Amino acid sequence: MKNRNFLPALSLILTLVLAACSGALPAEQTPPGLSAVIMASPSLAATASATIEWFPVSATETPPATSVPSATLEPFPGLGRETFSDQFSNPNDWSYLTVKSDSPNKILIDHNHLTLAANVSPVYLFSLRHDLSLVNFYAEVNVSINRCQSEDQYGLLFRTETDYYTYRYVLTCDGRARVERMRGGELIPLMEWAQSGDIPPGAPGEVTLGIWAAGTEYRFFVNGHYQFRILDPTFKTGTFGVFASAVSPAGMNVNFSDLTVRGVDYVSPTPTATPSETPLPSRTPSPTP
Repeated sequence: MKNRNFLPALSLILTLVLAACSGALPAEQTPPGLSAVIMASPSLAATASATIEWFPVSATETPPATSVPSATLEPFPGLGRETFSDQFSNPNDWSYLTVKSDSPNKILIDHNHLTLAANVSPVYLFSLRHDLSLVNFYAEVNVSINRCQSEDQYGLLFRTETDYYTYRYVLTCDGRARVERMRGGELIPLMEWAQSGDIPPGAPGEVTLGIWAAGTEYRFFVNGHYQFRILDPTFKTGTFGVFASAVSPAGMNVNFSDLTVRGVDYVSPTPTATPSETPLPSRTPSPTP
């Protein structure tokens, strides 16, 4: 019995001691226990009654400064009136047309289309427009891709003397484009392959190709959308042509139609050479004795 009465008594004593230390006594007798200790201490009571803030508001982060984009390149500066058009109605206007029925690969004009049919590959087919000399121009032509796979290529020849002296705007059947220079049989890329969502991936498909040329500057378009530009001074004038290069076993078939040419009255800025830095010695040379 003594042990049973000892614990409540001890608890009551602790309660009175805490209350005395805090400078305040409970207003009424509280049953002994832990709750008495909490009620007797104002600091503990305040802590217990405070609402817990589970998601405290953090300081608002200062957003980074927004960069202002540079001025958009004007795609067709100096664009003038139409100076030439070809509806591909006269076979005599184009070179290398194949008319032999026994030839597996054909270049022919029919129903206002110039068709390059590569039925046995690998083969490179092209045709050039007679009696045409272009300097500054914007040319567009429609292309229908009827049979074409992967690495097969098609495109336009411009400022052309012959197929060995020409620029080539090349598209592939897996959606890439680049520009090349053919000079004396040596093929040099002037623009590396660039993937474009404007180019049809394979066949069938339709696309409009555009070339803007002024001086040494050339800009290239697919469906009226700017792709890229190059600077090259090699060829200053020449005719226009089309080509197809088949490497896949299935061959390829593409049609060209509605060629239009407009004049360009624009002087391209002359590119300035980037000055090279003077190399600095990595250490001070020792004086000669």
